[in-house]
Amino acid sequence: MINRNIILDLCGGTGSWSRPYKAAGYDVRVLTLPGHDVTKTVFNHDKKELTVNDMTINVKRITGILAAPPCTEFSLAKGSSPRDFREAMEVVNACLDIVWFVQCYGRLVFWALENPRGLLRRFLGRPAFTFEQWQYGNDKIKPTDLWGYFNPPEPTVGIRPGGLTESKNNRTYVKGWSLRTNPYDPEHKEYLSRFNTDARRAAMRAITPGGFAEAFYLANMNECDENIERGGYLNKPPKGSGGMKGQLTLDDLRVCV
Repeated sequence: MINRNIILDLCGGTGSWSRPYKAAGYDVRVLTLPGHDVTKTVFNHDKKELTVNDMTINVKRITGILAAPPCTEFSLAKGSSPRDFREAMEVVNACLDIVWFVQCYGRLVFWALENPRGLLRRFLGRPAFTFEQWQYGNDKIKPTDLWGYFNPPEPTVGIRPGGLTESKNNRTYVKGWSLRTNPYDPEHKEYLSRFNTDARRAAMRAITPGGFAEAFYLANMNECDENIERGGYLNKPPKGSGGMKGQLTLDDLRVCV
């Protein structure tokens, strides 16, 4: 079934996070470099439209927003190397500007911004949700934070499996991200082939694991369906919410902070 409601996947890379929505028939728009630069977004308040490079979107069709801005400058793995927080936050703020624009004029049901646990917490505060990849069937740890307005996905794995770390020289390390030992999925081959070896490894680490993407979709899909039935969550508050048109109340909040 084709669904005319749009899911925006900002800085989405391969589009792995939004793939379950695409498979379900949603109109998924992956806005990612090099074709689409979210920092160049133009907002038309009169027409209630946003334009990113050559793509113009009517915000009333946007149901959900997923955002995964680059984590390099916020990564703890960067250690004492120089960081360009200003440039990194330009991308984060661009994603949030899009969220706020759609929230003001559209029918946004959920939004989530993702980054590996690191220094972005110092800018956005404590996240609404944090997970490790093994909790959704992947073979990595990679603690990851999510900020936003969404239903947290239930973990599918309850007991942490062994073999996620390795010992070397009397020290314990997280299992590595080697292109040799972790060949990437064939469906990502074209995207990852754009990068050199080091950048390709970083791009591979940034791919949202399929288990988490599916769990997130299942946790939030019913909200989208209900929004479609009542013609927009923000424009027609649920019965008994007590909210004015376009206004959220405490009873409307779903995110567990």
